[in-house]
Amino acid sequence: MSADTKIAELLTELHQLIKQTQEERSRSEHNLLNIQKTHERMQTENKTSPYYRTKLRGLYTTAKADAEAECSILRHALDKIAEIKSLLEERRIAAKMAGVYSDSDPPRKTMRRGVLMTLLQQSAMTLPLWIGKPGESPPPLCGATPASSDYVAKQGDKVAARVKAVEGDEQWILAEVVSYNHSTNKYEVDDIDEEGKERHTLSRRRIIPLPQWKANPETDPEALFSKDQLVLALYPQTTCFYRALIHTPPHRPQDDYSVLFEDTSYADGYSPPLNVAQRYVVACKENKKK
Repeated sequence: MSADTKIAELLTELHQLIKQTQEERSRSEHNLLNIQKTHERMQTENKTSPYYRTKLRGLYTTAKADAEAECSILRHALDKIAEIKSLLEERRIAAKMAGVYSDSDPPRKTMRRGVLMTLLQQSAMTLPLWIGKPGESPPPLCGATPASSDYVAKQGDKVAARVKAVEGDEQWILAEVVSYNHSTNKYEVDDIDEEGKERHTLSRRRIIPLPQWKANPETDPEALFSKDQLVLALYPQTTCFYRALIHTPPHRPQDDYSVLFEDTSYADGYSPPLNVAQRYVVACKENKKK
C-alpha cells in the first residue's frame, strides 16, 4: 500500500472519530444538564435529601463514564494524527533523498528567509501536547524531560547541534539528522539553514534532541524548565541556539517560555524577555558562563 493511500485511509478514519466525538459529547450534554438542574433544585429547596444524593451519585457516575468514553475516542484520534504525521515525514525524507521537492517544502538553499522562519514557527505550533493518563509520568523528550542515555535520534529529526563556525568559534545550530553511524557513534546532520550545502559529522555529545511533545503546565509542571534555569534557546528569527535564563515558564499549554538571553551589550548581561516556543528550548550542557 502506498503512503498516499494509507494517509487517505487514516484521514477517513480520523473523520469518523471526530464525528464520534461530537456524538458522544452531544449525548453526554443531557446528563450534564440534569446535574445542573438537580443542584438548582437542591439550592431552591435548601436541603440535601437522600433522594438527591442517590440521584446525583448516579448522574455523576454516568458523567464520568461519558467523559472516559470521549477521552478514549480522542486518544484514538490523536494516535491517527501521529500516524499521519509520521507518514508525511517519511514521504518528505524520501523525496529529499531523491532530490524531489514540493512547493510547501522547497530545498533550504533556495528558500526565502521568511518562508523558513514560518516553517519553524509552524513546527513549534504543531508539536503535540503530551496528554498522559492519571498518574502517568511524561516520557523522555516531553518538554524539559531529557532523552534516555541510549537514545539515538532518527533520520529527519530536528536537533541542536554544536558545530564550528566559519570564524573558528563553536555555536549551537538547528539541524536535521541525516544518519547515525553505530560503529563510530557519530551523526551526520544538515544545517537547517544551509540544507544541501553544509553537512556536519558530529559525536553524540554535540547533539541535543529537541522535544517531541509539549509539556502541559497545568498537569505536568515538573516537565518544564523552571525560573532562572540555564538553557539553550533558539533566538527569534534565527536558526542558532544561545544560552539563556528562564524568565517565566509557560502557564498554559499554548504558552511559550519567556527567556533572558546572555547579552553583554546590556548592563546586567541579559537581554529583555523574549518568547521562545517549547520546541526550541533545551537543557544547556555548559553550566559556567563564559
